[in-house]
Amino acid sequence: MKILLVEDEPSVAAFLHQGLSEQGYAVDLAADGLLGLRRAQATRYDCLILDQLLPGLSGLELCRQVRAHDAGVPILMLTALGETDDKIRGLDAGADDYLVKPFAFEELLARLRALVRRRTEAPAPAAPLHLADLTLDPGAKRVTRAGQAVQLTAREFALLEYLLRHQNRVVSRADLLEHVWDLSFDTGSNVVDVYINFLRKKIDKGFDTKLIHTLVGMGYMMKSED
Repeated sequence: MKILLVEDEPSVAAFLHQGLSEQGYAVDLAADGLLGLRRAQATRYDCLILDQLLPGLSGLELCRQVRAHDAGVPILMLTALGETDDKIRGLDAGADDYLVKPFAFEELLARLRALVRRRTEAPAPAAPLHLADLTLDPGAKRVTRAGQAVQLTAREFALLEYLLRHQNRVVSRADLLEHVWDLSFDTGSNVVDVYINFLRKKIDKGFDTKLIHTLVGMGYMMKSED
């Protein structure tokens, strides 16, 4: 399996290169974001490991540009920035997982295996999802309402897709944290509420029929008011 490691700290890069190589991975190194982008665009990798704070091009921007080039390659963000907001920014940029420094090498290996397994086991693109005049196409990563395109971030798209797949059913915040964010956030975090509000502004604002509904004390439901 071929991995691109973009890390500007020489000691960390050397440690990871040696450890991953000993595990049988072929590892290409890049010490800045611009070199990392060139290599990601020139070579097909099985997984990318990106530091967030990089010279030349930040890890977040690198992640966004890689995603525009390859929507499917697994990306693990590896960084010292460990606050919830930092994780949200990394995931919204297109990262699949987020590991905070310092970390256990065994955990890094486990996350890499999970990311690659998830990609190889991924099913064929599903059929478009519909609710009233809202359509979400999982394959094309496209959302429209009343025929008009709706621009969503990667995390907003994942949240909307999960809600649509469970339309007319109550979905709790815990369900959304587990299945959309795939991270163990603090249960006191308001990240779900924040992103629901983002979606409402993009999906429901300006329409008489509201599709995203809050059930106080229970969670959320997508349904047509009609």
